[in-house]
Amino acid sequence: MDIEPIHPGTPPVGISAAALWLPGGVSKVSEAVEHRRIRARTARELGHEALPCADDVAAPDMAVHAARQALAAAGEPAAALDVVCHAWMYHQGHDLWSAPHYVARALGAAAALPFGMQQVCNGGAMGLDTVAAQLLHRGARPGPGKGQGQGLGLVTTGDRFVEPGFDRWAADYGVAYGDAGTAVLLRTPAGPRDPLLLRAVATAAAPGLEEMHRGADPLSDAARTLRDRVDMRATKRAYLKEHGDEPFRTANERCVREVVAGALHEAGLAADDPRIRCVVLPRFGLKTLEEGWRPVLADCVAAPAVDLGRDTGHLGAGDATASIAELVRDRVLAPGEYALVLSAGAGFTWSCLAVEATRAAGLTKETQR
Repeated sequence: MDIEPIHPGTPPVGISAAALWLPGGVSKVSEAVEHRRIRARTARELGHEALPCADDVAAPDMAVHAARQALAAAGEPAAALDVVCHAWMYHQGHDLWSAPHYVARALGAAAALPFGMQQVCNGGAMGLDTVAAQLLHRGARPGPGKGQGQGLGLVTTGDRFVEPGFDRWAADYGVAYGDAGTAVLLRTPAGPRDPLLLRAVATAAAPGLEEMHRGADPLSDAARTLRDRVDMRATKRAYLKEHGDEPFRTANERCVREVVAGALHEAGLAADDPRIRCVVLPRFGLKTLEEGWRPVLADCVAAPAVDLGRDTGHLGAGDATASIAELVRDRVLAPGEYALVLSAGAGFTWSCLAVEATRAAGLTKETQR
């Protein structure tokens, strides 16, 4: 059976496969407290017992691992890819270099157009929006076995938050950082084997908040010349001293409401539509979610908010793509059910993606609140 588009004349975008690749190492919060990297109270507010740690796998290699899993799950060769978008937050292994081209080369995606998405923590969500737009409107180059108008695009993320430049537990307020690679494979038009459809992406920004990650620091000549490691706490303290917390709290509530309303409208859903199974939170610390996200979401959508980040922490650019991968892997949605997947990043930018399960999604698992 053909998949019906929501908007006439616009072919549906299929999510053919998605993968989350986690390294074998772990960083335990008990050790971070013991070594006085964070206080016990901070550990409780973050709510993670341990975070995935890539001791010997580079960030773009984790993206390659995830991409290979996604391509294998979809039964697609890398040579069929039209577009490869790689998003990241932190250092990719070289100072001046194209990690997206590395990912494409490692996969064997010789015919694909590689490009990077540098939107900090919202990069994965923005990558999905951009690749979907390219496949729909720019037109993908026909490849072997594909007809005109068909397209296949890959979005990957990879981030590794390791010493000496980054302390995953103490670099930021309200967020702890885990290492991972993610990949989501998009297809236009959607095929009958695609487990999910990307029905909507809504994004909002508040550029006035970029100062929160700049603070009072001057623009420098090279990375880490002002400090020997990334310290987002220092820049945020400087911002809060100058402006207080009201500008961020106001912008966060406004933009969360805006992207949720926008995604619902684009997907043709009401806020209390029973087909919306869950709202997937970004992978932030418990206190941040409880104070800044859950109350806002409870007021603008009826579906329960679910937290998939207790075992991973914040995955840099990969929060949204990782959540999509877990929705697919765990068969959370029954056919016809929706999830809203949220993401946010410095700058600041917020995104909400509406995904719908198809008949290929299979059986469901109970979603835990």
